Amino acid sequence: MVRKEAMRMVSALFRAGNQGISASWSVGGTRLKSAMPEPSQPKDEDLHAKDGKVLHPHLLNENVVKTQYAVRGELYLRAEQLRKEGKEIIFTNVGNPHALGAKPLTFPRQVLALCAAPFLLDHPRVEEMFPADVIARAKKTLAAFKGGVGAYTDSRGNPMVREEVARFIEKRDGVSSNPDHIFLTDGASVAVRLCLNAMIRHERDAVLVPIPQYPLYSASIRLYGGTLVGYFLDERRGWGLSIEELRRSLAEAREEGKLVRGLVFINPGNPTGQCLSQENLKELIQFAYEERIVLMADEVYQENVYQDERPFVSAKKVMYDMGEPYRSHVELLSFHTVSKGTAGECGLRGGYVEMTNIHPGAIEEVYKCASINLSPNTMGQIALSCLVNPPKPGDPSYELYTKEKASELVSLRRRAHMVTDGFNSLEGVTCNFTEGAMYSFPQIKLPAKALEAAAAAGKAGDVFYCLKLLEATGISTVPGSGFGQEEGTFHLRTTILPREEVMTSFVEKFEKFHKDFMKQYS
Repeated sequence: MVRKEAMRMVSALFRAGNQGISASWSVGGTRLKSAMPEPSQPKDEDLHAKDGKVLHPHLLNENVVKTQYAVRGELYLRAEQLRKEGKEIIFTNVGNPHALGAKPLTFPRQVLALCAAPFLLDHPRVEEMFPADVIARAKKTLAAFKGGVGAYTDSRGNPMVREEVARFIEKRDGVSSNPDHIFLTDGASVAVRLCLNAMIRHERDAVLVPIPQYPLYSASIRLYGGTLVGYFLDERRGWGLSIEELRRSLAEAREEGKLVRGLVFINPGNPTGQCLSQENLKELIQFAYEERIVLMADEVYQENVYQDERPFVSAKKVMYDMGEPYRSHVELLSFHTVSKGTAGECGLRGGYVEMTNIHPGAIEEVYKCASINLSPNTMGQIALSCLVNPPKPGDPSYELYTKEKASELVSLRRRAHMVTDGFNSLEGVTCNFTEGAMYSFPQIKLPAKALEAAAAAGKAGDVFYCLKLLEATGISTVPGSGFGQEEGTFHLRTTILPREEVMTSFVEKFEKFHKDFMKQYS
């Protein structure tokens, strides 16, 4: 009996200790007290404040803390510090054309100027200052934007602009487009995040993303609590897309219990610069249909194509050309922006997503979430209007508009050759040609001594190389590890956006640095 009572007591003491409370019992007249320690200090997640601050870095949403965005990461911060210290920096880390010397297209800026300052329309010399089609467009736009550019619009964007986007899509693809299924946003990135936020319910929900990938996707998926499932592009085949690799990645994710709901592809590619063929797009569409996965077509670089073998073709056009069952059943989200192409209007923040074959109820829920921000900015919407509805043959602005666009595209094509040719001339560097978009993504074979030095500095090999490049030349790039890369390989991403006269200096500086680096660490 005493032994049974003792066992009961011991069990009770363990239970009490595990619950964080003290306990005492009397056995055989002797009072015993739990020897378990007093309750431990509360964990961070149980605290309201720390060090006197509610918004303490240890007390934030863990998804915020774990989110990484390499394009504005360690290298960018160091570049900003050096710039403040007086060093000249060439910011090739982000696709920001105007910051690197690109000039804005005249027509959209003139329309924006009149919309921002409508009193100029009443100036007696307005017809001397602005072409007639610019004046007419500004008047039409202001009539559609009730209250002018300082007033909110519908949360999906101004109806006139959404109608213009729909007509642009119809002209491009030869298929109908519903303006009510188009959301205008503050750049395409906001549209991507809006859709991912609706798609991801919990950490088991996964999205297939190409590796290398644009960090918008890894950061947003992490922020919303989902899982990124990477599928590798084949560098040896010009960063080609492989359905076999997609199937392998999908199968592994499902074996791990993941619910794969979305598939991202970027065409033309970022950071890899490849252009997908129509056959690639057909494979993606068939894959999405068979596996019941939403396609997310990042097509923001559709104007940036620097070869003639594979011109841009939208996923929507290919899907409709394939006929049934694809055209009616594959769920497709298509993204575009004013930030890329020849406009390069990154700061105006204008973009859109078109939703094809998405359930009407889901579109309503996305509309509700878009309404939280009340309205996309109006200047970005007007810039988008000018992008999708440009001057037409016979309009006063047509000749200059087409000349400016053609000149910029020809220059970008030359710069694509300058950069990739420069990289491929260097020892231990290989680079696929930049077929489209705004970037080159060379692979750099780092010597063993460089990797040892990187490890000693606590850096990945490509981060170490990029930091050395920045310190020596002022060239700010992004390490390949920020985009994902095959184990044992090292890359960096640079834009091809510096003007041609600067690009010559860029190539020369890079060449000198690389030769010195290899000499030092070989």
